[in-house]
Amino acid sequence: MAWAVVWLVVGIALMIAEVLSGDFVLIMLGVGALFGAGADVLTGNIFIDVAVFAVASVGMLVLVRPALKRRFLAGTGHRTGIEALIGARAVVVSTVDYEAGQVKLAGDVWSARSLSEHHPPIQPGTAVTVVEIAGATAVVSAEP
Repeated sequence: MAWAVVWLVVGIALMIAEVLSGDFVLIMLGVGALFGAGADVLTGNIFIDVAVFAVASVGMLVLVRPALKRRFLAGTGHRTGIEALIGARAVVVSTVDYEAGQVKLAGDVWSARSLSEHHPPIQPGTAVTVVEIAGATAVVSAEP
């Protein structure tokens, strides 16, 4: 029964730590530890407890975590990484043409180029919209 208390404390501690990480890993391990506590109450065998913890944790990480992440991220419409930069406003730092230039985007200076070679160069201080990210270069279009 003493191991059940240890499993229970570890499980609760992992769940509390999940609040800080928010990545749905520690919560899965915490639930696995609760399963280990239940196995200890039923069997009293530490080897079975560890096996139940391992199977439950891996099962939750492989089966439940991806579904949870999809569920939480799908409803928010929250874009991350490069997707979040597309459509963002930037300000030209050095003249942008089809070959080169620089813009200030999301607080950082990015290399940039214009969307088309037929557009005139965009002068510093002009507001632009990011149309695409090509490697480490922002492809921009002047705002009307």
